[in-house]
Amino acid sequence: MPGGAGAAARRGGGTALILALVCYLLAVNFAAVVAFRRDKALAVRGARRTRESTLLWLAVAGGSPGAIWARRRFRHKTRKQPFAGRLDRIAMVQAGGVVGLVVTLLI
Repeated sequence: MPGGAGAAARRGGGTALILALVCYLLAVNFAAVVAFRRDKALAVRGARRTRESTLLWLAVAGGSPGAIWARRRFRHKTRKQPFAGRLDRIAMVQAGGVVGLVVTLLI
């Protein structure tokens, strides 16, 4: 058997891992969008708000694309500093990590 059982296990395990990662990222990005939308609605009503640290932790957990999209879509926290800068830095670090991972896998 070419490649042996180990190679077959690695191929099958990789697919499951990628599917789990995609599901996780979809969930955390959805959660970030919902959190930004909810916080915007609370801000409009003058009610108690979602903590900025919660919104940033959702971005750190992998939800930065959803957070950035929601920030623009709902026009929420677009000029608020240092929040906007922190969110942008989180996204830049994550983008750099993705690029580094892709380059590493291609080499």
